[in-house]
Amino acid sequence: MNDPLQLPLKDIHLPSVPGWWPPAPGWWILLGLMIIIAVLYYCWYLRKQRIKGSAVHLAKLELESLQSDFQSHQDARKFIADLSILLRRLSISAFPRTETASLTGEDWLLFLDSSMQSTSFSTGAGRVLLDAPYKREIEEQELSPLVELCGQWIEQLADSKAEGAK
Repeated sequence: MNDPLQLPLKDIHLPSVPGWWPPAPGWWILLGLMIIIAVLYYCWYLRKQRIKGSAVHLAKLELESLQSDFQSHQDARKFIADLSILLRRLSISAFPRTETASLTGEDWLLFLDSSMQSTSFSTGAGRVLLDAPYKREIEEQELSPLVELCGQWIEQLADSKAEGAK
């Protein structure tokens, strides 16, 4: 027969190294999942910002409602307590609960001051929030600056949240 060394055989050739493009299907799936996760996170973030914004809007409406209720019942203690509750609820929804929920007394007023970057709560009209439960009578002249200060705090919170959303 024929001699195997004489046969016209060629050497074994290895296939060429695959290029980096197009990627394997697994990479396409991973890219798709990353895009979906990014879109879902962005939607969640926008929803969270909208909820915080709506809390400020609802707080403004609640402040107006408290003022009209006060005109009907003229109970200054209840009015101040309701204002304090409104500020606390809004701060818990706008700031981390761990920062605001446990604050009382001077610390609470200092927190309100720090978010306004003034001392209107701890040394000014906001001091009524602390002193009112211990006063025998609360004069109506003390209430209008307090309401104005609370309105300013809510507005400043709305402005800071609007800047944060941009």
